[in-house]
Amino acid sequence: MKLGVSTYSYWHFTPERVPIEHVIEEAAKLELDGIEILHQQMASESTPYLQKLKRLAFIHGLDLYALSIHQGFVSPEAHTRQRNINHTIHCIRLAHELGIPSIRLNSGRWGTIESFTELMNTEGKEPALPNHTEDEAFDWVIESIENCLPDAERYGVVLGLENHWGLTCTPEGVNRILSAFDSDWLKVTMDCGNFLSDPYEKLEQIAPEAVLVHAKTYYGGGEWYSLDLDYAKIGEILNSVDFQGYVSIEFEGKEDAHTGVPKSVEMLRNSLNL
Repeated sequence: MKLGVSTYSYWHFTPERVPIEHVIEEAAKLELDGIEILHQQMASESTPYLQKLKRLAFIHGLDLYALSIHQGFVSPEAHTRQRNINHTIHCIRLAHELGIPSIRLNSGRWGTIESFTELMNTEGKEPALPNHTEDEAFDWVIESIENCLPDAERYGVVLGLENHWGLTCTPEGVNRILSAFDSDWLKVTMDCGNFLSDPYEKLEQIAPEAVLVHAKTYYGGGEWYSLDLDYAKIGEILNSVDFQGYVSIEFEGKEDAHTGVPKSVEMLRNSLNL
């Protein structure tokens, strides 16, 4: 296993973005192996900017191993789904331009619960829109991913479906989508902090298909919620499936990232024997 950090760890969607260049330099100081780029944090998609990031990571000895993007395929409107398909394909090509071999994929959600606090109270589950069913939503997601997979294969970018809110807030939901495909280009981004109850039993169910792991940490108390995760136990789960990819730190605490991330690095190195 290798240890890296998401640029998101240094920027929690506040008005002033933290430059990705700064995160690259911080990761190098911490002697990490690589960086995961949050798409929304990028200052530009221009070729000079992309090549600048790629060069900076290279001279600091860091991999660019994942691009974390946002999309949602849970919509009864075909044009909305198509817009999200187009965005995903665009980001596949963007990742390829950066030399990044994977993107984070979301299923999306109904949006019937507007309050994030209330959504956390339901552990990410939502009622369907009126006159629609969850089975319909899974069909929409599967059809949308099917439209993205040819570009994923063409450009050599693995789609890592994350256990997130909505349809993928349970391991059964994640595996239902995965089982619809026989493709080496659709796998799992396993987020250790997105199963809010009985996490280890649930993580075990998606770990066999994991190509990337998000390791959430909460020093200073979580921005939105906190979990007391046993990463030694998670390490055992990963070792049991011979996971050899990146463990990507997503620091979500209120503590300053310049102290919270180093604490996360030390804890994970000790817990995972890295």
